[in-house]
Parts: sequence; C-alpha cells; structure tokens
Amino acid sequence: MIYFDHNATTPVDERVVEAMLPYFRQLYGNPSSLYRLGRIARSAVDTAREQVAALIDVPAAQILFTNGGTEANALALASARGRRLWVSAIEHPAVAENAFRRAEHYRAVNALPADTAGVVSPGTIAEQGLQAGDFVSLMLANNETGAIQPVADWADKIKAVGGLLHTDAVQAMGKMPVSFKRLGVDLMSLSSHKIYGPKGCGALAWQAGVDIQPLFYGGEQERGLRAGTENVPAIVGFGKAAELARLELEQRIARMQTLRGILERQLKTIPGVVIFAEQAERLPNTVQFGIPAVNGEMLLMQLDQKNIAVSSGSACATGSEHISPVLAAMAVDALLAKSAIRVSLGKDNTEQEIDQFVSVLTTLLARN
Repeated sequence: MIYFDHNATTPVDERVVEAMLPYFRQLYGNPSSLYRLGRIARSAVDTAREQVAALIDVPAAQILFTNGGTEANALALASARGRRLWVSAIEHPAVAENAFRRAEHYRAVNALPADTAGVVSPGTIAEQGLQAGDFVSLMLANNETGAIQPVADWADKIKAVGGLLHTDAVQAMGKMPVSFKRLGVDLMSLSSHKIYGPKGCGALAWQAGVDIQPLFYGGEQERGLRAGTENVPAIVGFGKAAELARLELEQRIARMQTLRGILERQLKTIPGVVIFAEQAERLPNTVQFGIPAVNGEMLLMQLDQKNIAVSSGSACATGSEHISPVLAAMAVDALLAKSAIRVSLGKDNTEQEIDQFVSVLTTLLARN
C-alpha cells in the first residue's frame, strides 16, 4: 500500500516497538508499587517524560501523560472553566467540540475567525475584544491544510492582558521545531501516534502556576492530576518516538519538504487543481487540494481500491456529509471543499510513490 495519511496516524517505528516490548511481559510492574518491578516501571515512565520534554523544550516536571491528544485537549480546556473561552475556527474537533458542547462550563465561548489562507491573525484580538483572564485555544499547525499559526505572536498579545493560551501541537510535533518556552504558551497538547509511536498515549505540557483541574479522580498518578495506572508500554513508546523525532527532526523535515515540492509540482499539471492554504507557511508534509466538480469521498474510495490511502480531511470527521469546518472558515466554495483530498507524507515515503499516486489520480479523473 502507498500510505499518504500520516496526519491521521503513523506506523509505529520498529525501534519504538523494540523499546516497548519488555514492558509487556518481563517488566510488567505497576509504577506505583514500591518493590523492584514497580521501581523499574517508574523509572521507565520518568525516562519517557524526560524524552518527551526534550522534544518540546520544557522541564520534565511539566509533562503530564494522558491517553492521547483528545484527553490532553479536554484537560487543558477544563482549566478554562469559569473564564471566557476563545477557540479558533480551524481547531480540531477535540478542541472545538469540547468547547462548544460544554459551553455551560465557561462564561462564554467564542470563535476566532481565520483568513482565506487558513491563518488566525493576532490582529483579530483587537477586533474581538480580548479581556483580562480570557482563555484562548489556538492550534500550532492545522491537521487538514498544514497551515502553521502565529502562536508566539498570540502569546505576547494574550499575556499583555493577563490571559492564558493553550495550543494543540499534536500535528506540529515531530514535523517542525516546537519549543514550549519560545512559543510562550501556558498549555500544550501532544500525541504519540502522530510521531511513529503507539496509539492511546499523549501528554499535556503546562506552565508552572497554571491551575490544572482533573477530569476524573481515583488515584494519585501524575501528581494527582490524571488518575489511573499508567500505560507503561505506551508511555515508553511515546518517549522513544519523541527521542527519535528530536534526533532526526532536521533530516525528516528536509526529506518531507523535498517530497512535498515534487508532489505539488505534479499536482499543478492537473487542470483545475487548487492547493488550499498554499500561501501560508505550512507543515513540510501536508498538501490539501481540491478539484472542481469532483466528489472527494468518491475519489478517496477509488484511490483506496488502487491501494493508495489518503484522506478527505480530518480522520476524526470522516463520513460527515458536511464540508470541512476548516475550509468553511477559509471561505472555500462549498463544491470545491467537497472535492478536498489531503495527502500527508511520512518519513519513509518515496518519490516513486508520488509518481504512482499522481499517475493513478490522473487516470481516475479522466474516467470521472
């Protein structure tokens, strides 16, 4: 199979699997236990915490493990209870739905608009009237278009009025340099399975002094902020994946940028192709495009029959009859938005796979 959907999930790196295996059988202790097996497991969790922290430039004590990016987002937004909450119009459903479906927890919930390039400008603060104590959630890089958001600029503006800023860095992590310190955010959500680690593991990084409110209770794990026995194999895998991402980041970025350039040049030979957010700074691996009068979901299934995996947008929203909220926020024409296909490249993709994809795509479009 040609796999071009790495923004949805990534295959687990063999080196990550190797690091995880002992913690399924030989080193199976509960990290809260005081005997040797427990201490070994605790040490492994601590090492993973340091590895994840190193990738995003934050002290290890400020990493809280969760079961994934969605829980990390929910935990971050729980810290906004009682405040006025702002979320960008291009947020992942893990943020947007947690905000608007639980609006009763906040003083108000408001959306921050994006421009036609899919970027949420800091200038919208003055237009929207940010107030002291407000809480803003703005993703670092969009999962559909790859558009990178000016989070550091937002942080400066928000700090000036005494507000808090959360960023969902799930898509950005491992695809671009990410520094918690330099961004100046108060909270950051992370996920393992986007960086060649296992599913079911994520983390929330937070600034000292931010009041984290647990989502549930029942144990003192993770400083009493996230009850439940830690998933040691998955946490170990997340740590190893983070270590590899840090060590190989420049190499991965360069390779994916090269492949993206090749892909976009070939796509532009197809009449009518529109690359969304093309003018924005984007992740090096992401290309979302549309072709007028083409049904994106149908094209996706046709490509699947040819053993090529792509996405029509966010994997978490697949099957919806509505157009992507991200493209709607960018004022993309509804018919064009329905044709959207997202290609998200990975570290092991090849130029030959791109050639084959574009060849198959061209043939399918000629038949439609």
